[in-house]
Amino acid sequence: MKFNFKIQQYQTDAVESTVAVFAGQPTQGGFLYRRDLGKNDAGRITYEDDYAGFRNADVELSDQNMLANIRNIQESNNIPLSKALSHDLGKVGLDIEMETGTGKTYVYIKTMFELNRRYGWSKFIVVVPSIAIREGIAKSFKMLEDHFMEYYGKKARYFIYNSSNLQQLDSFSSDASINVMIINTQAFASSLKEGAKNKESRIIYSERDDFGSRKPIDVIAANRPIIIMDEPQKMEGTATQTALRRFKPLFVLYYSATHKTNHNCIYALDALDAYKQKLVKKIQVKGFEVKNLKGTSSYLYLDSIILSKNRPPIVKIELEIKGAAGIRKESQKFELHDSLYAVSALREYEGFTISEINACNDSVTFTNGVTVHKGEVYGDSSQETMQRVQIRETIASHFEKEQELYGKGIKTLSLFFLDEVANYKSYNEEGAEIKGRLWNIFEEEYSHYLDDNLSLFDDDYQRYLRHFDVSQVHRGYFSIDKKTGHSIDSETKRGSDTSDDISAYDLILKNKERLLSFEEPCRFIFSHSALREGWDNPNVFQICTLRHANSAIAKRQEVGRGLRICVDQQGNRMDYQELGEDVQEVNKLTVITNESYTDFVDGLQKETKEALRERPTKADIKFFEGKVVTRADGGRQTLNVQDAMMIVGYLLGCGYVDENNNITQRYKEDLKDKTLKPMFPGLQPVEAEVHKLIQSIYDERVELVNMVENGYSTKTSDNALNANFGKKEFQELWKLINHKYVYTVHYDSKELIDHAVCSINSNLFVSELKYVMTIGDQNDVDSFGGEQTTTKSITTVSTSTVPYDLVGEISKRSTLTRRTAASILRSISPQKLAMFRGNPEEFITKVSRLIKEEKATIIVEHIRYDKLEETYDSDIFTKEKRSQDIGKAYRATKSIQDYVFTDGIADDNNEKKFARSLDQATEVCVYAKLPRGFQIPTPVGNYSPDWAIAFNEGTVKHVFFIAETKGDMSTMELRPIETAKINCARALFNNLSGADVRYDCVKSYDDLLTVMQK
Repeated sequence: MKFNFKIQQYQTDAVESTVAVFAGQPTQGGFLYRRDLGKNDAGRITYEDDYAGFRNADVELSDQNMLANIRNIQESNNIPLSKALSHDLGKVGLDIEMETGTGKTYVYIKTMFELNRRYGWSKFIVVVPSIAIREGIAKSFKMLEDHFMEYYGKKARYFIYNSSNLQQLDSFSSDASINVMIINTQAFASSLKEGAKNKESRIIYSERDDFGSRKPIDVIAANRPIIIMDEPQKMEGTATQTALRRFKPLFVLYYSATHKTNHNCIYALDALDAYKQKLVKKIQVKGFEVKNLKGTSSYLYLDSIILSKNRPPIVKIELEIKGAAGIRKESQKFELHDSLYAVSALREYEGFTISEINACNDSVTFTNGVTVHKGEVYGDSSQETMQRVQIRETIASHFEKEQELYGKGIKTLSLFFLDEVANYKSYNEEGAEIKGRLWNIFEEEYSHYLDDNLSLFDDDYQRYLRHFDVSQVHRGYFSIDKKTGHSIDSETKRGSDTSDDISAYDLILKNKERLLSFEEPCRFIFSHSALREGWDNPNVFQICTLRHANSAIAKRQEVGRGLRICVDQQGNRMDYQELGEDVQEVNKLTVITNESYTDFVDGLQKETKEALRERPTKADIKFFEGKVVTRADGGRQTLNVQDAMMIVGYLLGCGYVDENNNITQRYKEDLKDKTLKPMFPGLQPVEAEVHKLIQSIYDERVELVNMVENGYSTKTSDNALNANFGKKEFQELWKLINHKYVYTVHYDSKELIDHAVCSINSNLFVSELKYVMTIGDQNDVDSFGGEQTTTKSITTVSTSTVPYDLVGEISKRSTLTRRTAASILRSISPQKLAMFRGNPEEFITKVSRLIKEEKATIIVEHIRYDKLEETYDSDIFTKEKRSQDIGKAYRATKSIQDYVFTDGIADDNNEKKFARSLDQATEVCVYAKLPRGFQIPTPVGNYSPDWAIAFNEGTVKHVFFIAETKGDMSTMELRPIETAKINCARALFNNLSGADVRYDCVKSYDDLLTVMQK
């Protein structure tokens, strides 16, 4: 399997923010210099060309110009403005903050290509704190070779620094293309410390006979490399910082999720940003708490509450049972009024008769007054018992997730971290493996769970489960002893909790892609806790740390290994573009911890809060005043105090802030439902940008709480079709709409060209790149005064030595032929085309967007749908298993399923209100919340409507209705492409031959009735 990479806007923004710092820097190829080849070996012929070296050209921008660029970027990215340049290393130090799992390695590799393309810089050094990260970066370079080759037409030459292969440094110096050296601090902090006595230090600082009597450090420094620090907070030691200066870096880029030392921050995507933008998995926690039962010392564990359509809730409890062979632990199912004493035959359970099973708060109450909640372990606090429960819950979570994802082509992995390899396996005197305690526990629990959940149905997933033996589904990844080949505990360096053992990381990275294939039987992975940093597999959905109770590991570090968005069998990211609002239902990481849910979540939230960037908390006048925003026409505008007052007045008038200027739940709901009230006319040109500012405001009361959910909430996954599905009214509607369709579009290319040219001439605005020139007069030998600043535009960016394939870029991004793209560019006004010279990247991006929008509009006008014989089967409503918290499901009466799951973020969101209105309306006979698998093909992507509704005949003009409940078109702030999808659906349903079916966007049931009477 091969990973497929895509261009993602937030990553592009991070790259653009970095590259724009140097706007105004002349573009040159590699700066040619004469290399020191050292002493010539006898008999070796040396030519003049052999001395050619290519170093990075100096930064020619003044400090004032660069600081002005940085402040402009910070204004655009809503980051506090820097007062001065950070000069710790090189010309400037730039912070790029990116949350774990959002692809910072991808970002800085792409940044290298962009810095090379725009300014000609080609020599880079990536410095990392550990071998695990070093090996992962080298793997990323390899995986991304073809991806960047496609976009830039070249590959980066990369290598890991090795003191025994110094000839790589000559290639690094003499090659004019992009060259990257990767080095870790273990080889770095000691080996680059002047006067150190170790072997590496003698090599890098001494004149080597086998290196032409040259010092390797001098050869490296001659290139004036750009240094990229990956996880710089782990490399702040004095020795490391001193050694870095010997590289003579041009400048330094710092990439981390948690910076300790601050430089000039130009881009920030912290944990909260990543979660809100759905760029990482949502976190679910299953915690455990050891308690003692009053009046008994016996063991008791509430396993699960089972909901069924036709019978009351059942609870599954693990307890001790007396049998012929003695007392053993066993799981049993109980109903209301059942007695634990009757089943166990142990007097310790007298009085434990069930009086209440509460699925809403996940608890069971007994007649003796004791209440037990899920996740609480009573009576037995041994480590083995806790670890068995953890393994059991991990397996249960795995199966629940796997059943949901298997049909989507997504492999599910679970990851166990442990402190001692011997607990998983050991070796006898002959060297044969011996199963350890955790190995045996896992196979017992897996076999029990599989036996309980295998069904009589022979579907693909059941065949998949039966295909592999329990011994095949788990595997250990550990450090390897070089002498014996045995798995051993990973050693850690003093002051660190991670290992430098390359043998383990080789194994992990070697099998990274294979583990994602269904053909590979391994789904459960055991690894040493010291190897955490080596695991970044995107399909890890469960993490269980089977560590000692006193092991202290940071919570964010513990969950960080599983935050990446998963991929399917074709290597495609299952992100928001693929899944829409369901992205964090599919991408959900379950952490099975050995402490209580409350303790773990409190610790995680505390660590997250400490790591968050500085952000605003109040939507007041002070916050809005002075912000620079982009108008609808592309121009820039600074909000003045009158603008700020109007914005705050709008928010207060709509109930979007309270009296303390805190954002209200109403705003969040209207934002979710796309029903935000329009702003005053004076603000409408900047409306979209103002809403971005509002959404950046941090609400500590809600934001961190929503990031984590309790894994023990009772779920309902059995949401079968009920008797309403069989009603003749719904069957008639279903027969009308359940056909699949294909579309054809016939339009004239000239029509598209004319529309696109008109839109570009009317709407294109490209901001000019600017720099600030400061002039001062010398007052004394060492002082200047009377400074004056002048802002000048850069109008010759595109005349650099870096070529732009303008027609090719427009063609590719707009999915047009080169001929059509060239025709559009030839036809736009000379003034608009000239904007390309001032800012090529922005010109290409905006022109492509305008063309795509016009293309979408024309397509809708000319689309025709043809019905296929193929239809959707009724199982489309049930085959997508969605296990959700029963407390968030709406219990419906007229729906074809008992529960309606809505997309809103609040208990009383717009969709839930709409479903409740349908149930209460006498006009409505039956309805269905349409599944996401029910899709209408359109030229701009598939579209899924929300509702199918059948009315009682005679109550409304039209009997059948297909509804979109995201607001009426006049109030929706939709992109043209989203509007095109809705218009395609309208063209299909409102023109069904002989069918009394209407389609429209409505905001409420009252709107629906109005439409149905037309």
